[in-house]
Amino acid sequence: MPSKRLLATVLAVVVVAAGTSAATAAPVVTTTNPVTSSFADSFADPSIIQGRDGYWYAYATSDPLVANGPFGLMHMARTKDFSSWEYLGTVFNDQTKPAWAAPGSFFWAPDIRYFGGRYVMYFTVTDTTANAGGDPAIGVATAPTPAGPWTSSDGPVVAPRPDGNGGYLGTIDPAELTAADGKRYLYYGGFNGGISVTELSADGTHAVGTPTQVTIGDRYEGSYVVYRDGWYYFMGSSMNCCAGPTTGYSVFAGRSRSPRGPFVDADGAKLTDSRVGGTTVITQNGNKWIGPGHHAFITDAAGQDHIVYHAIDRGTPWLTDPFGINRRPMLIDQIDWINGWPRTRAGLGPSEGPVPAPTTGSGLGIDSTNPAAGLLGATANPGDAAGGPTASINGVARTRSSAPSGSLRVEADVRLGSSFTTVVGNTVSATVADNRLTLAVGRRTTSVNLPADFDRTQWNKLSVQVSGSSVTARLNDAGLGDVYGEAQLSVPGLRLAAAPVRWAGSAEVDNLTVRPVAKPVTKLAAVPRTGKLLAGDDFNGALGADWTWVRQDDKATVADGNLSWPLENADMVGSGNNAGLLLHATPAGKSWIAETKLHLDTGIDDVRNYQQAGMIVYLNDDDFARLGDVAIWKTRQTEYGRELVARPSDGATSYGAAAIGRTAPTMWMRIAYHENAAGEHVYQAGTSIDGKNWTWGASWVLPAAARIGLYAHGEFTGANPPPVATFDYLKFYESR
Repeated sequence: MPSKRLLATVLAVVVVAAGTSAATAAPVVTTTNPVTSSFADSFADPSIIQGRDGYWYAYATSDPLVANGPFGLMHMARTKDFSSWEYLGTVFNDQTKPAWAAPGSFFWAPDIRYFGGRYVMYFTVTDTTANAGGDPAIGVATAPTPAGPWTSSDGPVVAPRPDGNGGYLGTIDPAELTAADGKRYLYYGGFNGGISVTELSADGTHAVGTPTQVTIGDRYEGSYVVYRDGWYYFMGSSMNCCAGPTTGYSVFAGRSRSPRGPFVDADGAKLTDSRVGGTTVITQNGNKWIGPGHHAFITDAAGQDHIVYHAIDRGTPWLTDPFGINRRPMLIDQIDWINGWPRTRAGLGPSEGPVPAPTTGSGLGIDSTNPAAGLLGATANPGDAAGGPTASINGVARTRSSAPSGSLRVEADVRLGSSFTTVVGNTVSATVADNRLTLAVGRRTTSVNLPADFDRTQWNKLSVQVSGSSVTARLNDAGLGDVYGEAQLSVPGLRLAAAPVRWAGSAEVDNLTVRPVAKPVTKLAAVPRTGKLLAGDDFNGALGADWTWVRQDDKATVADGNLSWPLENADMVGSGNNAGLLLHATPAGKSWIAETKLHLDTGIDDVRNYQQAGMIVYLNDDDFARLGDVAIWKTRQTEYGRELVARPSDGATSYGAAAIGRTAPTMWMRIAYHENAAGEHVYQAGTSIDGKNWTWGASWVLPAAARIGLYAHGEFTGANPPPVATFDYLKFYESR
């Protein structure tokens, strides 16, 4: 052990770097979506983890990888730098798949984790031997390395759940979280029954206790939960994953101080409300990618978060023939935390061209997978089957060169001794001792208790990050948003000098990285804004020449500054095409915004399928986009749907939708139009419940300039009289 004098000297030094230098600079690596194109056309429902060998391992659902390929037993691939990938085969084979899965069962939505000294994978089993015919359940498998071999449990983690009507609830799409209370939780479920969370046994293989429902049914699936700055962020995918060229899948978030919720969005709406909440994490933006969703999160060596997800190229949406398997490759993009909420590329959504890849590896001459070679005072260990060489620190160790001044992130997999301190620059230290994580910046200190059963003899991940005036130390399982303890300090005016990074105490270290912190993005990308009024109608008189009816509904009346329209028992989807539409001529020019104000009371909590009204972007009965306030079972949602001919040989149409914002009995809607660089016609939807604060969401691309209009239909419940949709106006503005 070091002398007290030496230890005191070491604890006075801490490193953090905002800029780059010759010692830390690395070539910029880019990646272009889809990242799995080198080995697969489809790699759906992805999850990802960094193994102790330094590779990033990705896993996917059991769809075929290529056209006419066989169904797999879930897939594995890996990369070192996100620019090149190696396919590793399937998770299971016919001999190792769960014995309790029925013949012909599919295995979906793997969720990868690491704790207790082993890799743990949760997954959906679509059919069990207990109730053949479709009774989904959650399975689990473990492995000593991220590439396997995988050993399945002898029964479900969460068993099939009868729905009380002879069927089964959607026990699908698992996602594990280790929380600050030391307990492990599993989130599971989907549209049929909503998403629930249950506590797991300490080894993660069995559900215990009573589950808590955290989302209303018919809204979310594909959940993923991360802890950040004292909040648990639930994120889930909404609408349809797999409607080919009309897929509108998107990801939305809510947050809570508890892993059991209630989860509330940025506007204060709960994810369990009938008028369901959700703050947009990612949605389609009008480029070639549609339906982005079913995601996972990672944090790179520079502290930058990324979302890993699947999406569909609207130009090649099918892996097989139309209406067959959807082609859903894996994509990755940057997550920016803006005003406390995760936004993909600051709200821009999926990227289409080259973007910076996640930062991997270390600076300061450190080989992250052989850290002893880059540290003075450390000794080398040969490692084990799960990873390469590691470094042992017993006393004091430091980097061979100084990190530059500024912001810095220091991270490593650690197997801790009785006390271990990371020291950065000349004022910051983070110490794990006496079952506490203590962060010190000069004379300021803060500490958090670690769970009583925290096992320091197992591999965990420890990070220390200084970014501007914010300093964070975090200890968790595997860097996937889980947490055993997080300590934070805000120190205005913090200035850190260039110095070696130092460690004191005892630990075995692997995957050691020292990197400048990625520059945070703190402002949302620009959204459409209205300029001067171009045209419109306040409904203060008879409809003018700019209006055209398609299947005129004589029950719609104009009086007292309103268009009042009882909901028709009619629809526009599929072969129905019997609903009335009131269309308006659009302004000349390549960009504008249409707006209406709608009053429609569909109640809450009861079933009124599918009462709706709103705006329509109309080319013809089989080619349109529809933005509406819609009753969907017990939810009330704003749906931005799309129909088009998906199989020209027989005119078969496809319909899908994206969700956006939340509904209210009175709400405002906008459609923003522009032509993109390819000359395509892009229509983006926006909604508001106060007419002042707008939520902008998904974009649909149409092959030609369309007319904009209003609709009010979907009254299939037999209500007498039917609900009435009242429109205050339809106006067109300049888009600026």
